[in-house]
Amino acid sequence: MSDDPYARDNEKARKRKEARDKMLAEKTIEKGLTIVHTGKGKGKSTAAFGLVFRAIGNGMRVGVIQFVKGKWETGERFALEKFPDQVEIYRMGEGFSWETQDRGRDIQAARAAWDKAKEMIEACRTELPPFDMLLLDELNIPLRYDNLPIDEVVETLKNKPHDLHVIITGRNAKDELVEVADLVTDMTMVKHPFRAGVKAQKGIEF
Repeated sequence: MSDDPYARDNEKARKRKEARDKMLAEKTIEKGLTIVHTGKGKGKSTAAFGLVFRAIGNGMRVGVIQFVKGKWETGERFALEKFPDQVEIYRMGEGFSWETQDRGRDIQAARAAWDKAKEMIEACRTELPPFDMLLLDELNIPLRYDNLPIDEVVETLKNKPHDLHVIITGRNAKDELVEVADLVTDMTMVKHPFRAGVKAQKGIEF
């Protein structure tokens, strides 16, 4: 019997590593992912922009289209503008539907943003260097209100360039989008300061 009091724990750790190494060795597919961040919890866009900054750190080229928060001056926008050689960012939205109170205008804005997204996706087939990642921030909002046809969005995502990562954020992701996605995260709200009367704050919400 070993005198090492941690021998059993170390052996368990060795077996866990062996099993994990075997599992990782079996994962050989490399492809661009369709990623969806949805749910009622805070952090959908925040997590998506975290991926954007990770991509920038890896020398990748990134495109960002904001479908709703176009009028907001956000910290992430100011930060991304410091990387003009790697990032293109477009503020296409005009605010939430309860702010515009004009469905026709909402549909028009959603269509303009989606057409820009399709243009950037298609550019990846011919443009050098191509985009490595696109963030379609709050795309789920116009989809939720049927301001864009979900079938068109799904078909475009199915046929996107093989190596392109596409991230989509917003509450109430449609089932069709969840089905076509490779990675879906549902943010669950446990507690939120807004309910206690705390307003949106710089560095947290924008």
